[in-house]
Amino acid sequence: MPTVHLIHGYLGVGKTTFARRLEREIRAVRFSPDEWLTRLYGDDPPAERFDDFMTRVFDIANEQWRAVVRCGTDVILDYGFWTRSWRDAARAGAAELGAEVRVYALSCPEEVARRRIRERNQNLQGSVFVAEATYDALRSRFAPLQADELAGCTHIDTTGTLPT
Repeated sequence: MPTVHLIHGYLGVGKTTFARRLEREIRAVRFSPDEWLTRLYGDDPPAERFDDFMTRVFDIANEQWRAVVRCGTDVILDYGFWTRSWRDAARAGAAELGAEVRVYALSCPEEVARRRIRERNQNLQGSVFVAEATYDALRSRFAPLQADELAGCTHIDTTGTLPT
């Protein structure tokens, strides 16, 4: 039975680095929408088009990960899953396909995340540019896991260096 691995966390906590490592360890197909976004629209798409671009990327990625699961292969969704409704939709999609779900909640202190973003902005390589003001503005969109979501969740403190 395939497993859908959901990577939850805010900007700069190391989601993609962790997803890449997990991909190598478990031999799964990784979906990292930021990489798709930058290939299609550049690493700093205009703010007024960003939500539309991301919606397009997620529409394609969501079709593809479901097709991969139907083939019996694990997938890693490096989406962040900032809202409960987004997480619930992914869980429901996995259940419809008869797949297991595993959630990884990544976190680190804010100063570590901000430092990582500043460093990443110097050498984007498939990442989206994130200005300090954007980090602050998006914070209100992020919802931590709720108490009923914690059972079976793997919490990972990424404060230390994550291997790439």
